[in-house]
Amino acid sequence: MHIAFLTPEYPHPTFNRTGGLGTSIKNLAQGLVAHGIKVTVFVVGQQNDADFLEKGIRVISISKQKHWAFNWYLERKRFQKIIQKYIDKNFIDLIEVPDWTGISAFMEFKIPLVIRLHGSDGYFCHLEGRKQKPKHRILEKRALKSADAIVSVSRFTGTLTKEIFGLNKVIATIPNGINTDDFKPLDLTINHGQLLYFGTIIRKKGVLELAEIFNKVVKKVPECTLLLVGKDAIDVFEKVSTLSLFMSLLSDEAKKRVRHLEEVPYAEVQEYIASSQVVVLPSFAEAFPMTWLETLAMGKALISSNIGWANELMIDGVTGYSVDPKEHELYAEKISELLKNSNLCESFGKAGRQHVINNFSTTIIVQQNIEFYKSMINL
Repeated sequence: MHIAFLTPEYPHPTFNRTGGLGTSIKNLAQGLVAHGIKVTVFVVGQQNDADFLEKGIRVISISKQKHWAFNWYLERKRFQKIIQKYIDKNFIDLIEVPDWTGISAFMEFKIPLVIRLHGSDGYFCHLEGRKQKPKHRILEKRALKSADAIVSVSRFTGTLTKEIFGLNKVIATIPNGINTDDFKPLDLTINHGQLLYFGTIIRKKGVLELAEIFNKVVKKVPECTLLLVGKDAIDVFEKVSTLSLFMSLLSDEAKKRVRHLEEVPYAEVQEYIASSQVVVLPSFAEAFPMTWLETLAMGKALISSNIGWANELMIDGVTGYSVDPKEHELYAEKISELLKNSNLCESFGKAGRQHVINNFSTTIIVQQNIEFYKSMINL
């Protein structure tokens, strides 16, 4: 069996910046290769063309080009033509693409095409309460309706996507997985009182709520600190730096206790997770977040949001706490409780890791994907 992925992002030093989407694809690709399955990843819209092997995965970078008009259509057809040649030459059985901005709209391949719902633009616009650009909606709906099959990383994302786009298709659910040998507890000194947020500094991740929450935590646990690790983003509503909005919401005392690190190599993020006492990820808009999986797999106490997908990943009061980010006082109380109770942090951490091992480890999730792919190509 030979599986291909078509994606706009993939973790590699020579590619454009990547996030959870690229990480989840790489995790699955590595797991498939470990099971003896051939994998090719087409990374489109990059700066340069490239073709190389990395840990058994063939990675093909396709550079972007500008067209005189209808760039969104002509680029897709150009990608299709290049990829189909590789499909024919290398006997690829199936190609998978993400739902983001309808990357596969107007593409036609001679093999089954599967769309995996990691969270489309329409999905996130709905969760954030803002209008989607008409072009993106048309492209995403076209791509979803023309796919041979759709699989979602969470039941919540699948159900909501069907409602948003009026889909009649059956959507399977296979969650993201993580290699629990790569992400595991590290023997590092814990900075007691330190909270960690990691990911893009953006409204939909709940960072503005976190500012209000942290103000209350500082009053309850004066020695606490907050470390933000991630790239700043322009706010979709205010059109200014989200980090600047975050800082403007902090009390004078809270500002003294916040530190921001923007450019951190991916490999070093694990060290920040391990050395923090509690991880706080109060997101309003996710599908099945890799940041949550990474935190739990590393045996750290996590306080997340309690929205939709959260109930498919977190067990409130067992793997950590799931709280509505808008309930600032309650969220702050849960943080304070953990900061004052190292034993409870350790208990949550152990339970969280075991929960990931039992349900979301690469070994389990890859096998589910293999069976799904086999059903699509009649093996």
